[in-house]
Amino acid sequence: MNKKRELIAVLRGLTRDRCVMVSEILIAEGFSKLEVPLNSPNPMETIAEMQKKFGTSVIIGAGTVTNVNQVSELSNLGCQMIVSPNTDTEVIKATKNKGMLSFPGAFTPSECFSAINSGADGLKIFPAFKLEVKGFKALKAVLPSNLKTYAVGGIDETHFSDWLNAGITGFGIGTNLFHPSISDRDIQFAARKFVLAYDNWYAKK
Repeated sequence: MNKKRELIAVLRGLTRDRCVMVSEILIAEGFSKLEVPLNSPNPMETIAEMQKKFGTSVIIGAGTVTNVNQVSELSNLGCQMIVSPNTDTEVIKATKNKGMLSFPGAFTPSECFSAINSGADGLKIFPAFKLEVKGFKALKAVLPSNLKTYAVGGIDETHFSDWLNAGITGFGIGTNLFHPSISDRDIQFAARKFVLAYDNWYAKK
């Protein structure tokens, strides 16, 4: 397991009855960061189950976190990573006060620096397909060089090289990797494609 592989599985719609099998598939294929968005069915139960079974080997996180109360509840479950669609400085500060990783969504320079100044561990560049690589390059030029950045939204493995060449750290992969209607076998196939594309780029460096 390459724990430095910067790929976040965004598992929107994942249910508790399926979370163990899906997690096992993704971990076996090389994912070490699993995120369950809070607009999934009974997400707290699912996250608690995943944290209990896999929390010592991979990072289990919550997505679509938009308020401080959610941060507190997730901290009590042992959640390790908080991902948001927006830049909310109170959510970021609460996340860091609880000792969790903070990856808020940001799109503009103002949002990026607001997140950085609030203690975020990295930025979820969202929606990435709207900013595009050219827009990210302009943004990257003014961001701290060691800041982790993740392209999220409309990303598949064919986009990896262009974004990595532009300096992105990694990717959050949603519906191109997981949807409740996708079979376990298709999840495995998709995960393998993403890991291979990511690793191939680094092998050529």
